[in-house]
Amino acid sequence: MSHDPKSLDRTLAQTNEERFYAQERSLQPARPPLEVPGYRSERFLGSGAYGQVWVAVDTNTGRRVAIKFYTHRGGLDWSLLSREVERLALLFADRYVVQLVDVGWDADPPYFVMEYLEQGSLADRLQAGPLPVDEAVELFREIAVGLVHAHGKGVLHCDLKPANVLLDQDGKPRLADFGQSRLSHEQSPSLGTLFYMAPEQADMQAMPDARWDVYALGALLYCMLTGRPPYRDDPAAAELQKPGTLEEQLARYRRLIEQAPRPREHRRQPGVDRELAEIVNRCLAIDPKRRYLNPQAALEALHARAVRRARRPLLVMGALGPFVLLIVMALFGWDAFETTVGESRDALLKRALESDRFAAQFVASTVARSIDHRWHVLEHAADDPEFRQLVTQAGSEASDSPQRRRLQELLGKMHSRRTNADTASWFVVDARGRQIARSPVDTLTLDEDFARRDYFHGQGRELSPGATGVKPIEAPHLSIVFVSEATGERTVALSVPIFSSDDPQRRKVIGVLGHAIGLGHFAELRADERSGNDQIAVLVDSKPDDSGRQGAILEHPEMQELLKRPADGATELHVDDATVKALDRLRQLRRDPEESAEHPVEANALACNDDYRDPAGGRFAGRLLAAFEPVEVITRPLPGRDTGWAIVVEEFYDGAVEPVSRLRDRLLWQSKLALLVALIVITSLWGFVIFVLNETPRWRWLRRRRGRAHGAVAESSSLISAPSAAALPRESADGAETPPGTKE
Repeated sequence: MSHDPKSLDRTLAQTNEERFYAQERSLQPARPPLEVPGYRSERFLGSGAYGQVWVAVDTNTGRRVAIKFYTHRGGLDWSLLSREVERLALLFADRYVVQLVDVGWDADPPYFVMEYLEQGSLADRLQAGPLPVDEAVELFREIAVGLVHAHGKGVLHCDLKPANVLLDQDGKPRLADFGQSRLSHEQSPSLGTLFYMAPEQADMQAMPDARWDVYALGALLYCMLTGRPPYRDDPAAAELQKPGTLEEQLARYRRLIEQAPRPREHRRQPGVDRELAEIVNRCLAIDPKRRYLNPQAALEALHARAVRRARRPLLVMGALGPFVLLIVMALFGWDAFETTVGESRDALLKRALESDRFAAQFVASTVARSIDHRWHVLEHAADDPEFRQLVTQAGSEASDSPQRRRLQELLGKMHSRRTNADTASWFVVDARGRQIARSPVDTLTLDEDFARRDYFHGQGRELSPGATGVKPIEAPHLSIVFVSEATGERTVALSVPIFSSDDPQRRKVIGVLGHAIGLGHFAELRADERSGNDQIAVLVDSKPDDSGRQGAILEHPEMQELLKRPADGATELHVDDATVKALDRLRQLRRDPEESAEHPVEANALACNDDYRDPAGGRFAGRLLAAFEPVEVITRPLPGRDTGWAIVVEEFYDGAVEPVSRLRDRLLWQSKLALLVALIVITSLWGFVIFVLNETPRWRWLRRRRGRAHGAVAESSSLISAPSAAALPRESADGAETPPGTKE
């Protein structure tokens, strides 16, 4: 193996600034050193290490050419020139190579006539900065194709760099300067340009390898992406400029490349994806075994990347399509589900409210009959001749007189004979309002003046103590809520007048007979609670009580607990104002059938409420269904037959819609399970598709390993293109298989 040390030394001294078309403009000769026959010199282009370059026109075709005159013949290596001519002859008519048109060996000075590419070199283009990623990738592809063509004809370039890539009028790259090229069968070394030369190439004993051009190809792409070749910085340049022999300089270059951190600046460039960065890394691998085997393998990797990028929108759409379809179907299904559940809930609520309303009507009629029955009992007792006589006589007697004692005994018998378990007391007041008898006996209230009480005068309010001129009732009356002086409880009273005779023309009121009922002692309502029904009945008095407030609660399942609460919780014994207003309006419509017929929707809305709140709270807190019904005594000639009382039948909202809620919960659980299964299936399918179609080296290595684990004979073929030999995993020095692309 022989080589020319001087030639190699000159080659190593070349830098990026030394290009095929040198740009030294300091000398502007007036005319070329020689008029080449058949060409008319047009203008001076530049000068370089070996001579001048002129632009000329072929007089026969009018085609512009570049003529390079070798005027510095003293330092000219004719073997390099002859080798370059030989290589260019082999690559004649290749569009990726700058074409040699003519050679003048015997002229003085000698010259080359070549294609003129007016856009200059890639080095000129890079002076403006890094290239856009797409443009850099396209130039990389074109240059790689040119190298593939050259390698196909047995020519290794060995000195690929931006200055040796010229751009035609369409911006397409052409390979130039094959002075350092080698034929594939040659075994003589060839040194390229620093920072574009593979580390193993920087060795005087190295034999040419196609992977040298692969390294330079990666360095070229790195330079196009970042604006400078890999590993080159000020400290590196200073290290390589230290004096020494050629072998020492080459050794320093190899150590610099091998010991420096791997280049990463290209990864930070906008638009550089992981696959493109992997291609650069594979090309720049320090170990030639980890590098692409040849430019064709790099092209295949680039093609696989392009296919994946082109396929990516389809894959994304294919992946997102099922998810979008699933989401759309889920949205429509959710809407239909919510609509169906809502309609079912509404139907169930409607039926529950109808049931509550029917229950309210039933309880209201029961309470009305009970009131009527109580009045009937009181009237029957008041009509007893003996009772009338005793009331007349006792009105002017002292409390210990025989007449008063006899009246007390008779009232006690009436109470015990006609008693209701929930009646607190029976009482008699004379025509002036003085209590003359009570059962059970309470000496504290006997002979007290109760003319102020509503049960005595029937004015629907409490009068001031000592009021005069107050007349007793003349018809059965249902009092407002008041605080009993005998028991201290909040109480209502039913009272009837006691007449002196049965003759309407001659009779007069001689007293008032009544009985009092403490709040929470209405057995008619508690009977429904004891039945275990989910509905509860609440009795409300919409008339103002002794405090002037409307909506007093007369009966409630929590009544005894409410009565035990402190005085500042008295507001819990009343329904809210909105309910009172609704009851008043409902009574108004009931008293006027014509108006009720004109507003049927309003009447129905007032009679039911699907978002009611019980004032008692506690175990009745939360959303309730409620139906309202006024208590009307139809057998009594009362004004409007309305007692002022109303029944509120309540039912828990959650309990009413529980069947639908259970169904909804079950369907939701099933829907979530179905959605999860669908997601797992779609994800699994696409994971399998990605596993099969992914062409990155690591995935191919993994598929190869899986194939071996299952005893596969051969790796599954790619759906796009067969992987090249350089893309397959290789064995490391210790014999262990290593996935391609792994960092050294």
